[in-house]
Amino acid sequence: MIRVLLADDDALVRGGLRALLAAEPGIEVVGEAADGREAVAAARASRPDVVVMDVRMPVHDGTSAGREIVSWPPPRPRVLMLTTFDHDEVVDAAIAAGVDGFLLKRATPEELVAGVRTVAAGHALLAPAVTRRLLREAATRLARTDGTAATAARLTEREAQVLHALAAGKSNAEIAEAMYISLETVKSHIKSVLGKLGVRDRTQAVVWAYRSGFTAR
Repeated sequence: MIRVLLADDDALVRGGLRALLAAEPGIEVVGEAADGREAVAAARASRPDVVVMDVRMPVHDGTSAGREIVSWPPPRPRVLMLTTFDHDEVVDAAIAAGVDGFLLKRATPEELVAGVRTVAAGHALLAPAVTRRLLREAATRLARTDGTAATAARLTEREAQVLHALAAGKSNAEIAEAMYISLETVKSHIKSVLGKLGVRDRTQAVVWAYRSGFTAR
């Protein structure tokens, strides 16, 4: 059972999300919060598997609340951010906070449910519109010599394969099966990749891969 906490300052939005998710098998809504401060307190009290969090809320915004939650030691709740806006600064702030997923509120109900299941399983998630923007940025940056090639060159062949798989949305188990290696070896490769790229988590590694043009190689 995936236990979900909803955080949005709009009661109607929370009600709609609750109705949608509660109707799904294997998902249970365990609480609601109307601002970021309430979200952090509720997440600490109920320890849900996933916090579905609006970016812009009063008192303590979703980005700040998300940053606090992802800083907790494992096992911690996964954070899926929802927003009406796909402006660069909103997306970049959420990514910098280290959240696990990012979806626009115009996503379909099916995309939202799939997003909750994806981040609950430990995978990174970016909205398709955000991914397209990152790909456009990557194409522009391919013409630059900004040191990303040197960073990528430090990756071993196996680590590069793992990073490509992460960027393609593969889970650890899928990577292990495709590369004929153990889950522990996959985790070791991911840890090494994060260190060499200088990023905090797999979501930021995926962003780096798109923005640097690595995925186009």
